[in-house]
Order: sequence, then C-alpha cells, then structure tokens
Amino acid sequence: MNTITEEKLEKYFKITEKALIKAKKSKEKININNARKEFLDMVENYLKDAKYFEKQGRIVDAFAALNYAHGWLDAGARLGIFDVHDSELFTQD
Repeated sequence: MNTITEEKLEKYFKITEKALIKAKKSKEKININNARKEFLDMVENYLKDAKYFEKQGRIVDAFAALNYAHGWLDAGARLGIFDVHDSELFTQD
C-alpha cells in the first residue's frame, strides 16, 4: 500500500496518544552513560526497518519508520546527546 488511509492515520494517532499518556505518568529514568549508544542503535534499527519496508513495497510503513528514526535524532539533539548545530537536519540548532 502506497497511500495513507484514514485507518492507518487513526492507528498512529491512537498509538502516539497512548504512549504520551503513559510517558506523562511515568517516573524519570536516565542512564546517561548508555544514552548516546541507545539512541544511535534505535536510529539504525528504524533505518533498517524503513529500507526493509521499502523493498516490500510498504511505502507508508517505510515513511513512518524514517520519521521514527529522525525523531530519535531530534530528541538526542534536543537532550544534548548530539552536539549537531544544523537547523536543516535537526529541530535543535
């Protein structure tokens, strides 16, 4: 499927809204020593997923995985895990 259906969009809204509620209720948990590695691992995993989905013709899922990957990069930059200073590639400059 190469289109974003209303059902697909609704699915992603529900997942994100549930995750936000859970995150807001959670306690803070940080292991700063492993944070950079964990962030980079997540980015690489989502990038691999995106390439796999693309090969399968699942363009919407590939696009979603790419957005997750870049979200991890932006979050890492925002938290100071990555010192990037590039407003074209990151939301944090």
